[in-house]
Amino acid sequence: MTWEVLSIIGTIAFAVSGAIIAMEEEYDILGVYILGIVTAFGGGAIRNLLIGVPVSALWEQGMFFQIALLSITAVFLFPNNLLKHWRRWGNFFDAMGLSAFAIQGALYAVAMDHPMSAVIVAAVLTGSGGGIVRDLLAGRKPLVLRSEIYAVWAIIAGFAVGIGAASEPWQLYALFVLTTGLRVCSYVYKWRLPFRKLQSLDEAK
Repeated sequence: MTWEVLSIIGTIAFAVSGAIIAMEEEYDILGVYILGIVTAFGGGAIRNLLIGVPVSALWEQGMFFQIALLSITAVFLFPNNLLKHWRRWGNFFDAMGLSAFAIQGALYAVAMDHPMSAVIVAAVLTGSGGGIVRDLLAGRKPLVLRSEIYAVWAIIAGFAVGIGAASEPWQLYALFVLTTGLRVCSYVYKWRLPFRKLQSLDEAK
């Protein structure tokens, strides 16, 4: 049940996130649906490739495809004057998708008896893979590569699942809320990882 709930939350959140970004970039209705679907299922496809699950397993998720399509349709039909206010929620939906899919990916790897390294990689790829593909298709710098903290939260979630600190349903839900909250705080308060900025040749002169 917990697996299903996390999958539904992640699917809706990333489908909505992809649709909102597509409309911000003024894509047509086909582009909105494609970007929403790719965002919702891209991370799972990349994860499956790396941990040895046939990519075709995605096509067995008929219910989740229907949920994604309904979510995208709802966003597309949402009144434009209200949608302007919804755009600020894009990061919140992205945070929910990151958290839900990171935990789901880690659970997937644990169920296959993979080592901790694979559990963390599965968490990161499932949580951020769809967002990376979405941002690239939208012509944006992927969130995971920005200075603000993003993939670190997926790593922490994956580690928690991998060491068994979150195995009971209530623990997984608590981890989901905590990871989402940390991701929201990281972009609201502009938490950043250390970085170095190199001067360009023009600046150096």
